[in-house]
Amino acid sequence: MAIKIDGPLYARLGEAAEAARRLADLGYDGVYTLEGSSDPFLPLLLAAEHAPGLDIATGIAVAFPRNPLHLAYQAWDLQQYSRGHFLLGLGSQVKAHIEKRFGVDFSPPAARMRDYILALKAIFACWQDGVPLAYQGRFYRHTLMTPMFNPGPNPYGVPPVLLGALGPRMTEVAGEVADGLIVHPFNNLRFLHEQALPAVQRGLASAGRRREAFTLQINAIVVTGVTDQQRAAARAAVRSLLGFYASTPAYLPPMAAMGFGDLQPELNRLSKSGDWEALGEHIDDDFMEAFAVTAHPGDVAASLLARYGDCSDRLAIYAPYDAPDAMWREILQDLKRLQAPC
Repeated sequence: MAIKIDGPLYARLGEAAEAARRLADLGYDGVYTLEGSSDPFLPLLLAAEHAPGLDIATGIAVAFPRNPLHLAYQAWDLQQYSRGHFLLGLGSQVKAHIEKRFGVDFSPPAARMRDYILALKAIFACWQDGVPLAYQGRFYRHTLMTPMFNPGPNPYGVPPVLLGALGPRMTEVAGEVADGLIVHPFNNLRFLHEQALPAVQRGLASAGRRREAFTLQINAIVVTGVTDQQRAAARAAVRSLLGFYASTPAYLPPMAAMGFGDLQPELNRLSKSGDWEALGEHIDDDFMEAFAVTAHPGDVAASLLARYGDCSDRLAIYAPYDAPDAMWREILQDLKRLQAPC
């Protein structure tokens, strides 16, 4: 089965409908939103309305500040409105943001997330199959569902739950209880094959599940451009992005896998002092090549498939810079052509 290609729907609410139509026209199979400075769910409603048939996903929605039941209703509605094209992507965020920005409990994150997803699955089973709601976990308890508040079976089925994870324990949780894993864009092949994928397999094995029933979505940072000037701008943008990611202590494992772990304390110090512009200056070409696919537009598709084609079910392209639509259209056409059966 061909890998599905997802693109970022980062437009503000007022531009979300037009942006979704544009991404569908370019050839993307799905779009994902980011929980940054705006809500990740509302743009997907507009995408479902104005680009029907496009898969829509949160990539990710922060779980812990939301009660599982609140999130279940949102997922149920989007799954029905999109006619079965919704994927609920969840993540834990990092401790500082959960405790200081959202003001809720974080630790222990992996155990809490496992409980969260099991609570969601129990709610879904109640609505879809009439299973009495009697979930009592360590952190979440849901034991009441009267007819007035039960939306009933979803004609398009239960929405899949994908978990964004980076550390080994959270990745195991994805394999054990989620329907898929969202691999953070701050990744490299050694980290994927030596740490992330084995952790997924451990989780799957512990639950007696098969890989075929599990979706692996890999976020891939791409550096490209038609002209030298565009490629230089793309490299500068991605260099800053990688410096920002590398300054976060929770993102140390992918760096350590490639021998860049010693760089993290200095970048973390710069971030704490607010010297954000200096972060990218510490990202050299070797670091860039490890964490991003860097190629001319005509070679991007082959490079992406060479790196991720043997392990991904969905490939989410991450390119935080301006580039012409015609270039992306050709790249997406190349991705589909190279995967087409002979």
